[in-house]
Amino acid sequence: MTRRILVTSALPYANGPIHIGHLVEYIQTDIWVRFQKLRGNRCVYVCADDTHGTAIMIRARKEGRSEEALIAAMSQSHQADFAGFGIEFDHYGSTHSEENRELCGQFWKSLRDNDLIAERDIQQLYDPEAETFLADRFVRGTCPKCGRTDQPGDNCVCGHTYSPTELIDPKSTLSGATPELREARHLFVELDKLHDFLAGWIDSSGALQSETANYLKGHFLANSLRDWDISRPGPYFGFEIPDSPGNYWYVWFDAPIGYIASTKQWCDAQGETLEDWWKSDDCEIHHFIGKDITYFHTLFWPGMLKTAGFNLPTKVRIHGFLTVTGEKMSKSTGTMISAETYLKHSQPSYLRYFYATKLTPRVEDIDLGIDEFTDKVNSDLVGKVVNLASRVGKFASATGLSASYPEDGGLFATAAAAGDEIAAAYESCDYSRAMRRIMELADAANPFVEHAKPWEMKKDAARQDELRDVCTVALNLFRQLAIYLAPVLPDLADRCGELLGEKITSWDQSKTPITGTAVAKFQRMMDRVQPEDLKKMIDESKELSAEETKQDALPSFNDSDQPLKDEPLSDEITIDDFAKVDLRVARVVNAEHVPEANKLLKLTLSLGGEERRQVFAGIKAAYEPEALIGRLVVMVANLKPRKMRFGLSEGMVTASGPGGAEVFILGVDEGAQPGQRVH
Repeated sequence: MTRRILVTSALPYANGPIHIGHLVEYIQTDIWVRFQKLRGNRCVYVCADDTHGTAIMIRARKEGRSEEALIAAMSQSHQADFAGFGIEFDHYGSTHSEENRELCGQFWKSLRDNDLIAERDIQQLYDPEAETFLADRFVRGTCPKCGRTDQPGDNCVCGHTYSPTELIDPKSTLSGATPELREARHLFVELDKLHDFLAGWIDSSGALQSETANYLKGHFLANSLRDWDISRPGPYFGFEIPDSPGNYWYVWFDAPIGYIASTKQWCDAQGETLEDWWKSDDCEIHHFIGKDITYFHTLFWPGMLKTAGFNLPTKVRIHGFLTVTGEKMSKSTGTMISAETYLKHSQPSYLRYFYATKLTPRVEDIDLGIDEFTDKVNSDLVGKVVNLASRVGKFASATGLSASYPEDGGLFATAAAAGDEIAAAYESCDYSRAMRRIMELADAANPFVEHAKPWEMKKDAARQDELRDVCTVALNLFRQLAIYLAPVLPDLADRCGELLGEKITSWDQSKTPITGTAVAKFQRMMDRVQPEDLKKMIDESKELSAEETKQDALPSFNDSDQPLKDEPLSDEITIDDFAKVDLRVARVVNAEHVPEANKLLKLTLSLGGEERRQVFAGIKAAYEPEALIGRLVVMVANLKPRKMRFGLSEGMVTASGPGGAEVFILGVDEGAQPGQRVH
């Protein structure tokens, strides 16, 4: 039975170019969509640019153009990047569309009608020159504890955390003006009213990976869900809330609704109805997202869909992040490589295949090692797959294919039978397993050519029929590999179709060999990866990042986050003073973002037994919460608890580094036990 499937990827933000980290998701999604279409299912892939928010407004002002002009240019850039990597959308839209505005109004009315909206006033800093309320990251000033100047809006390099309203002599990084404290009305979704529904959906729908479902049940649904701040006061680039003039829907409200708006635009163009895709029992909805936006897609979004009467997702397929040679991507090291830069120096098929070898159904980070990348592409694709065709292709154009399929020792039948196993791996997003199985088939096929030695048959006029049989077997085995790899390597599938005179359009083509036809002149199908090209790519990325840093630097009142050179050291202490610090091993049992803070993560630490401590740590730029859970850390266990606006902080996690993304939690031997003292 043909399935109807609607597929989305997370909407890329229209504030910067696509880089190779983003491409993990879009390549993963494109592979799955291509597989479904190859299986004969009706699969529609929609996406859009995420266009609203303060960051877009500020960038447009800085560049001296309208927000509409900025997002139009970024949409064109994004779509060019995606096309360069063979990522094919059935429709690509924008959240800044009338369809999205209208749908946001429908969702909002449903939330109002179900008594899920609360309103209350909160105090924020306001820039009177830029005429906008300031998020923490747009404020700098003097630390109220240590007196360091030019510190961010939520914490200081000394370790002290605070509200931006506590800064001494605060300044707006947007204009340099002194901000004013103003009160603003914010609107909230009372998400806890949907607690029972969300708990039931997460527990029984099968939409989530088991580790994600367990994480949500243990760390969010075990307690009351906090209200979700869903509005921002103007000026703000977005949609004004109809029944709350001067307030705008927060970008995370209208962004997921953009999935439906983009579907509607596709439906209107195709003569379809939206209800058949978002309100039909026989349509599957699959979201592909990164783990950093799990909370929005598994709590807020299902709650919104349920309230507004739309279908909930059949699957939310969550992937991890990309690291490069074991480290987070970094502009300074040249590993924050843009899609455009990559395409100047390397082939998109290489990256598509490499990611496929790494992607599994689990929420795991994947690592791109340059040496492994080179070896895997050259060994697997060039040395095994393409090699199978290239060793007989130049002979086959003269011989054609045999009238009937020759004896091959069961190679074709074995590969045909493997199709169901490979298909099951694709279906479950276990691309790594699929690639391993395909390469096993390639390993089995290549010795056939090696033992037959067609290059020697070519020299003997009496063996031309035998040569034709060898070419027929080798090219049909190659074709099977090309079919199984078609979702990952569509270009290779196209070249195979051109060579043998039959396009690859169906998975079932792998079950029947081609015989009795001519073979086109063989064309080179793939080149080896050259390490020097990758080095050039990294060097260019470094240069572009350095130039971008110069151009995009925000106004600052001190050129460094480090203490001034003439700033005196803290007061001298004795060894007895230092001995008072009680350092203990602790295990991170929970970690989560602090939405109101730009740099803080909220950690729950176990000191062994039943003792738990809540600690706020300024490591948000360096670590994702999910990556910390289960790790052993060193904490200052006897630090006096401090009341913060986010809650009580009951200690401090030790770390080192210059700050920002370059912060490293002190490592602990895994044999250590929580509560053990560190000397």
